[in-house]
Amino acid sequence: MKLRDLSELAARNLREAALRNVLTTLGIAVGVASLVAMLSLGVGLQELVGRRLERSGLFDSVLVRPRTGNGGPGQARDRFLGNGPAPGATTAPPPLDEAARQQLAQLPNVVEVYPEFRFTGDLRLGAAGHLAQIASLPASASGNDAFEGMQGHFFSSPSAHEIILQLDLARDLADLQQLQPAALIGREVVMRYAGRQPVAPGTSEAASSDTPPRRARDEGSPSPEDAALGFSIVSSQVPLRIVGVVEAQAVTSGGGGFGNAGAYLPVVVAQNLGVVQGNDMSEIVRESTTGASGNHYTNLTVRVAHPSGIPAVENAVKAMGYIPFSLQDVTRSLTRVFAILDMLLGIFGSLALAVASLGIINTLVMAILERRREIGVLKALGASNGDIRQLFFTEAGVMGLVGGTAGVLLGWGIGRAIQFVTAIYLRRQSIPAENIWTVPWWLVAGAIGFSVVVSLLAGMYPATRAAQLDPVEALRYE
Repeated sequence: MKLRDLSELAARNLREAALRNVLTTLGIAVGVASLVAMLSLGVGLQELVGRRLERSGLFDSVLVRPRTGNGGPGQARDRFLGNGPAPGATTAPPPLDEAARQQLAQLPNVVEVYPEFRFTGDLRLGAAGHLAQIASLPASASGNDAFEGMQGHFFSSPSAHEIILQLDLARDLADLQQLQPAALIGREVVMRYAGRQPVAPGTSEAASSDTPPRRARDEGSPSPEDAALGFSIVSSQVPLRIVGVVEAQAVTSGGGGFGNAGAYLPVVVAQNLGVVQGNDMSEIVRESTTGASGNHYTNLTVRVAHPSGIPAVENAVKAMGYIPFSLQDVTRSLTRVFAILDMLLGIFGSLALAVASLGIINTLVMAILERRREIGVLKALGASNGDIRQLFFTEAGVMGLVGGTAGVLLGWGIGRAIQFVTAIYLRRQSIPAENIWTVPWWLVAGAIGFSVVVSLLAGMYPATRAAQLDPVEALRYE
C-alpha cells in the first residue's frame, strides 16, 4: 500500500470517530503535559542552583592546602581521601609560600591566586566599639550575589583602606551612635587588632630564662616565648573608611568557613596589616616539625577561568604536592541527587502517559470491532497483513504526535503559571523572584518522541489483532 493511500485512510478513520479520538488524544496530551511540567521544574531548580554556585565565586575556585607532616593523623586522613603521599614516604611536604603562589598563578586557565585572612577585630566608632569577625575579599568578589543590593559600593581599589560591613554589625554600630546603618557609609572607623611584629635575630639569647614573661606591647626586648615563636603579638590599629553595607553574608572559599563574617577588607590590605590568625599556632608547630620557616599561607584560593578547567588544575595541584579541594567535589553528589530527582519526577509524570496508552489501546480495539468489514474488504482487494498493521500503527502514531505536541504546549503553560504564582509569593515575602522553571529544547523533542513511541507500543496489540483477521470472517461480520 502506498504511503499516500495509507495516510488518507488513517486520516479518514480518525475523522469518523472524531470525539473518541479527540478524547484519547487529550489523554495523551495531559500525560505529556504532566511529564513536561515535572521535568521542567527539576531542570529549572538544577539550573538555579548552578547559577547560584557560579555567581558565588566558589564553583570556579580550587582551595589549595599544604599537606600535613609525616606520621600525623592528618596524613592518614589525606591518604584516606586520596590526597596524601604514598605510605612510607619520608619527603617533607612543600610549604605553601609566596613562591608556591606564583607557581600556581602560572597554571593554565588560572585567573588569580589569593589567600584568605580571617581574624577578630575591634571596630570602634568614636568611643564605642564592637568585636567582629573580619574576612578578606579579592577584587573579583564584587560579582558575588551578596553585593547585588548592597548600600554603598565595593572597594574602590584592591589596596584601599576601606571596609564593608555586614548589616547586623552595621546596625550594632549605628545603634551606638543612634544612627541608621546607611548613615555609616563614608564615616571612618578604627579597627583594633592583634598584629605580628617580627623578632630580630639574636634576641632569644638576650632574654634571660628567669625573666618573667612580658606582654607583647611592652617596651624592650621580647620574652623568651615571643623569641621562640619568631614574632611578638602587638596591639595595632588602623583607620578604615566604611564604603558599603551588605545584607547577605559574602561567601568565601578559604579557611573552611562559608560567610560568618561581620566585615570585609581587601586582601592586599589584610595581608599588609600582618594580622594574627587563629591558625598561626598550628603553622608554628608545623614549622618546628618540618624545619621550614618564612611567610607561609594556611590556604590559597585558585580561581579558574571556567569550571571545566577545574579538574586539570586539581591534578596540577596534586602533582605540586598540595591538597586541592573544589566545590565540584561536593556537587558530584549534588548532581547525583538531581539525577535521581529528575528520574523520580519523570516516573511520576509518565504514569499519566501510561494511563493514556490504555486509552489508545481501547480506542483502536473498538475501531477493529467497528471496521471488521472494512478490513475484510481491504484484504480482499489485496492488502497484506503488513498493510493493515501499518494502517493501525499510523493512526496510533498520529494520535501520539498530536497529543505530544499539545501536551508540550499545555505543560509549558502550566510551568509559566507556576513561575508566575511563585514570583508573586516570593515578592510578598520580600525575596527576589527566581526562575525555577525551564523547558530546554531536548525536553520538548524528548517528550514528543516519547509520546509517539508509547502510542506505537500501545497500538501494537490492536494492529496485530487487526492484521490477523480472516477476510472471509470479516466480510461475514455484517
